[in-house]
Amino acid sequence: MTTGEPVRQRPGASVSRWPSPIFVGLVLATAVSGWALWNRSGPTGLTAFVFVACAWVVSLCLHEFAHAMVAFRSGDRTVAERGYLTLDPLKYTHFAYSILLPLLFVLLGGIGLPGGAVFIDRRYLRSRLANSLVSLAGPMTNILLAAVLAVVFTTFAPNDMLHVEFWGAFAFLTFLQVTAAVLNSLPVPGLDGFGVIQPYLSNKVLRKVAPVAPYAVLLLFVLLWIPPVNQAFFSIVGWFLALLGIPEVYIALGQRLFQFWMG
Repeated sequence: MTTGEPVRQRPGASVSRWPSPIFVGLVLATAVSGWALWNRSGPTGLTAFVFVACAWVVSLCLHEFAHAMVAFRSGDRTVAERGYLTLDPLKYTHFAYSILLPLLFVLLGGIGLPGGAVFIDRRYLRSRLANSLVSLAGPMTNILLAAVLAVVFTTFAPNDMLHVEFWGAFAFLTFLQVTAAVLNSLPVPGLDGFGVIQPYLSNKVLRKVAPVAPYAVLLLFVLLWIPPVNQAFFSIVGWFLALLGIPEVYIALGQRLFQFWMG
């Protein structure tokens, strides 16, 4: 998810481009919880929750890093000064987008919504195409992650009945990547899909959209609770998951493990 904010460019500023310790810790937590789930060490539901949650935040960091890297390559050096190239989740913080909405989407609806906010100074981007590519980079990252996860799943899971809980959580993580890609590709203000087309919209259209833009994502979430809209959305998600070879039964198992508090 991206937004625009003009800041002063400081070409000489010293910035870090190494992965942050927090990101490294999240990767290690994903690996350790995945190993524990694989070996059935500890409460299965809690372990699955930690595995999926940590892996989801890792993918969130990669999503936002992709936005920042494309912006950096397209002329906006401020993303480096802001720490967006360090994969630090604390750098991608916006209370509504980073905490409330993603938490509600995943816990209540089982939908992955990348919740970070990368502030892009679009004055420095070289063209309208560059603006579109910056927005497109996020959903494309989720698509790539979903494809990689699907390759691993379809290669190893079908013949492995000893670690079905692990593969269930793995399938649910893939499901979250697909829902994130589909949802975030919608041309709704506040989502990357709108950012892709925004550079080509007239000022007249943008002025009409501006009053509803701050509430558009929340309105979309409300609409997704309406049965016909919900069914249409998950039909699209299901089509992509079937194309990737992820069985619904594994996704259902993974979601049940992830939401272990629901019994």
